[in-house]
Amino acid sequence: MNETLVAQDYRQLVEQFGSPLLLLDKAAVRKQYRALAAALPDVRLHYALKPLPHEAVVSVLKEEGACFDLATNGEVDLVRSQGVRPGRCIHTHPIKRDSDIRYALEYGCTVFVYDNPLELEKFLPYKDEVKLLLRVSFPNPETKVDLSKKFGCTPEQALPLLQLAHAKGIKVMGLSFHVGSQVPHARRHVQAIDACREIMEQAWELGLKPWVLDIGGGFPVDYEGGEFDIDGFCAPIREALAKLPATVQKIAEPGRFISAPAMTSVSSVMGKAHRGDKIWYYLDDGLYGSYNGQLYDHVTYPVSTPLARGELHNSVLSGPTCDSVDVIRDGIMLPDLAIGELVVGRVMGAYTWASASTFNFFPKANILILDSSQKGQKMVAVA
Repeated sequence: MNETLVAQDYRQLVEQFGSPLLLLDKAAVRKQYRALAAALPDVRLHYALKPLPHEAVVSVLKEEGACFDLATNGEVDLVRSQGVRPGRCIHTHPIKRDSDIRYALEYGCTVFVYDNPLELEKFLPYKDEVKLLLRVSFPNPETKVDLSKKFGCTPEQALPLLQLAHAKGIKVMGLSFHVGSQVPHARRHVQAIDACREIMEQAWELGLKPWVLDIGGGFPVDYEGGEFDIDGFCAPIREALAKLPATVQKIAEPGRFISAPAMTSVSSVMGKAHRGDKIWYYLDDGLYGSYNGQLYDHVTYPVSTPLARGELHNSVLSGPTCDSVDVIRDGIMLPDLAIGELVVGRVMGAYTWASASTFNFFPKANILILDSSQKGQKMVAVA
C-alpha cells in the first residue's frame, strides 16, 4: 500500500465510509504478481483464491494474464462472475464431493487433484472429461502452517497411485505438492522438486506420461514492512526446475505473496481505560475480524498510529468483542490516543477479511478498492 498516497486520507475515508475499513490497492496486486512471474519465468502462476477471494483481485490478475487455483463451488462462482475462462483454472482440493466435481465440470474446469485410491474412484464416471494431478506430501516442520499434514500421499505411494489411475483409464497429467505457507526459505521446495523428478522418471520408465509439475505456494512476504527479495528466494527453485526436461510444464499456486501486501486495515478507537500500568484501547476491529490471522495464520501484523503524536505509553490494543481473548497487541508503546483515533494495520491482505467473522454481531470491515498507480484516482469503488 502506498502510504504517501493514502495516509492523509485515512480520516476522510473513515468519515465518508465508516470504520473499520480495509483498503485494497490494485497496484500492489499487480506489483506482487509481476515480481513472482519474473522470479519464476517458466512457471505458470495460478492465484490461490483462499487468502483473498475478492472480485477486484481476480479482475486485476485476469488483466495480467494470470491463471487461478480453485477449491470450492464458491470460488468457481467468483471466477465465473469475472469472466475467467475455465481453461485458466485448476481445482486443487484433494477431497471433494461428487457434486463438487460436477459443479466444476459444468463451469468447464477439468483439472483436479487426488491423493488416495478412494478419491480416485470418484472420477470414474468422468474419466473421459478430467485430467488429474497427484498430490504428494512433503512435511515441513520449519513452517508454521504445514500443508502436508492434512493432504497428500507419501512419495513411496505415488507410483502405485499413478499406476492405479492408468489401470482405471483415468488420465493423470502430473504431480503436485505444497510445502507449507509462509516458508522461511526454499530448501523444502527444492527437495520436493527433486523427489517429484525421480517419481516422474520412474513413471516414464513404466510407460506412464506425467508432463506437469505443480510446485504449490508458500512464497513468503515480509510482515515487518520491508521489501522481500522474491527473486533471491526463488533462485534455488529455478535451479531445481531447470533439471526437469523442457517438456515438463511447471505451474504454481501463489496466494499470500500476491494478496498480503495489497491490503491495509484502518480501525478506530471506540473506548479506552487505564488498567494497572497500561492504557487499554478498544478498537472496532479485532481477532474475530480482520486480525483473525494472528490466531489462525500465526502472523503478527505491523500496526501504527500515523496520525497521533506525543510521548509513548505502555498500551494494549483490544478488539471490540466481549471475549477476553480478543486482544491484538499487549505491551505496545503508543502515544496517547483519543476516542476516534485511527490505528493502521499493514500487510493485511491474506487470511484476514477472507476468514473474518461477525462474532458478537460486530460487522466485518468494509473494503475500499484503491489504485495507487492512478494519479488523482485513489478510491475507485466500495465492496
